[in-house]
This record gives sequence, C-alpha cells and structure tokens, in this order.
Amino acid sequence: MTNSIDLADVANFDAAYLDIASPDFAMSSEAVRDARERNWYAKTNYGIGVLRYREVTELLKHPSLNQGSAKWPDHHGVHSGIFYEWWAKNLLVLEGEEHHRIRRLLNPAFSPTTARRLEPEFADLANELIDNIKAKVARGEAIEFVADFSEPFATRALCTMMGLSHEHWPFIADRANTVGYALSVEIKEDIEKIDVAVQELYDFVDQLIQERKANPGQDVVSRLVQFSEAGNKLTDAELRNGLVLMLFGGMDTTRNQIGLVLQTFMRNPNQWELLAQNPEELAKPALEEALRVNPTTRWVTREANEDFEFEGLRIKKGTTVHLFTMASGTDPAAYPDPEIDIQAKDREPHHTFGGGVHHCLGHYIARADMGVALPLLAQNFTNITCPGGDEWLPDSGNHGPVRLPITLSVRKGA
Repeated sequence: MTNSIDLADVANFDAAYLDIASPDFAMSSEAVRDARERNWYAKTNYGIGVLRYREVTELLKHPSLNQGSAKWPDHHGVHSGIFYEWWAKNLLVLEGEEHHRIRRLLNPAFSPTTARRLEPEFADLANELIDNIKAKVARGEAIEFVADFSEPFATRALCTMMGLSHEHWPFIADRANTVGYALSVEIKEDIEKIDVAVQELYDFVDQLIQERKANPGQDVVSRLVQFSEAGNKLTDAELRNGLVLMLFGGMDTTRNQIGLVLQTFMRNPNQWELLAQNPEELAKPALEEALRVNPTTRWVTREANEDFEFEGLRIKKGTTVHLFTMASGTDPAAYPDPEIDIQAKDREPHHTFGGGVHHCLGHYIARADMGVALPLLAQNFTNITCPGGDEWLPDSGNHGPVRLPITLSVRKGA
C-alpha cells in the first residue's frame, strides 16, 4: 500500500489527516465526522480515506480501482506463511476473469432462494438460544450476548447452511476468531497463531471434502464438491480456499454485526419497541438501518490500477483508497436525518456489503439469518442495557464486541 497522491491542481486541498493505524483511531469519532464535513476525502497513512456517500458510491464501481486488500499482509510485514498464501488466492482479493469464474461457481450457494429456504431453520436456532437466555434470566444468571447469542447463532447458522453437524460450531468459532486477528493492524504480532488456525481449518475442510465425495447430499458443500468435479470447475485448491473463506467470513462478520445491531438498538430503545410491536413490517428496515449506521466492516479497500483523476484529485497507480462505508452511511448529504429511523421511507441504499464486482457474496444469507433473529429478539426482550465490562475490537477495519454483558427483561407473555 502506498500514499502516492499527487496534490497538484487539487480543487480543494483542505483535507484532514487521519492516522488509521493508531490503536486509538475510531471510525465513530468526532475526528472522522469533522474530516467528512471538511472535504470528501481525508489523507491517511494508507493512502486516502473517502468519507462522503456520493463519492463512496461512485468509487465502489470505478474502473480505475481494483480490490485493495491483497497487500494488507505485506504492508504490515507479513510476506510468507500459510495465511499469506491463503489470503493471496481467496476470492476477496482476486481480480479479472479468475475472480468472475470462481464467483460464478460459488454464487448458487448464496442465492436468495437458498437464503429463503434456510429461514425456518434460522428461526428455530434463534428461538432455542432465546429460550436458553430466558432460562438464565429465571435462574438469576448473568447474560453475555456474544457467548449466549451472537457467536453460537452466527456459527450454527453457518453450519446449517453448509450442512455441518452443529457439534463443530465451537471449533469453527474459535479458529475463525483467530483468523480475524489478521484484519487488525497488529497482524504481525499474531501471525503464528493465525497460521495455525488457517492450517487447522484447511485440515477440517479436507476431511469435509472427502466425506462429501463419498456421501454427497443437498448441502452447499456437496454442491461445491460437484462443481469441482465438473467441466467448468473449481480446482482442488480453489475449493479448499473457498470453503475456508466461508468458515471464516460466514461466522466472523455475522457474529460481529449482530452485536453491533444490538448496540444500535440499546442506544435507540424507542426504535426497539417499534420493532417489537410490528415485527413483520419493520424487521427488514430495522436491520438495514442498523447496518447503515453501525456496520462491522468500517471501510472497504480499493487500489488504483492506473493513474486517474477524481473530483480534482490526481491519484497515482498503486494508491490505496479506503472507502469509509460507516462515514458514508451517516453522511447528511445522503441522509438529512442520519439517526436510525426504522419507519423512514426511501432511504438511499447503504454500502455495508460493499459494491461493484466485489459486492459481498454472502449478503443474502447474512440478511436472512440476522433478519430472522432481530425481530425474535425484540419480541422476547426489552429494557436491554449494558452495565459495563464490555470489550470491543478496534473501531476500524472489522469492528464488533468481544464481550457484551447485558441486562434485560423478558416481555410479558413471551
């Protein structure tokens, strides 16, 4: 990654500087909001950060930008190893025909039809975990939302989608949590345990592939194994890489996002009550509003594939361009009243799942499982607060709660 920005002939060079590598940097900070008011972009130690909705929208699909996360390990001093090799070949960072071909083969596993078919099982899972929380409340036990709901729900929903026994969920959650450290600016300090976790996921996937080859079913893994044996096929390496990415991404981001959704509604209890009163009509807008204002993916990374000019700024080939999806989601120019409002009409679409050719492959599944869980939580619990003791991932890159102790009341009749 580079900071090679040509500052000549800039129409308005009144841009703030944001140190996004600092442990103290926070996407939800006043500094980011001030920078957004000052200009459409900010200078950073990793190129530029794009802050406003219109510019983020345009640059997500700009032909002069490629996906920009490929160099993340190199930039932080990681140049080899199991994670490095996996990262270099996963769908998140591939470009061109290789990306299109693999995405076409993976797409059916994440289709809207697949998502709708899984919703009843997601509901059963959410209700099981909700009943467990009610039982803990009745016994006077403390509730920790990550351990009691968001992590088991996200991981077991993934198991459901992939046709895996739910007994595997603690293993998957633990290894995915460890791989998630790779998205931190402290990746080099954790790379040894990250490499071990990726290797263990590879070993798990290898055994899973052999099982599905011997006894294929109707699950996602069986279909992908069949694609690997067909004409226009996934190679063995692509299949292994893709399944490890599913195990990591399918748990990590959903777990984080459910915690952030709850945080959003704890801050907006009146909106929570509206959702509880009218879940059928308001479940979808409630989720979209929470995704807009409090996404787990705080920015989307791109890299200039050629020299180009945008809004008076000359950007050289190789420059990193961070698209601040969180800042764009609360930009007053796009959302005159940016606060969460689940009854608002005609909201501009947010960019939490990215955009362009690298739009999140699993967004239908993510919207399905979270869209089922959210109204069920609202219908069963009220007066949700955090008494303290919460721990969070850094408010940059991928964000979310590590621990989220909560107090709550069970609704009458629930």
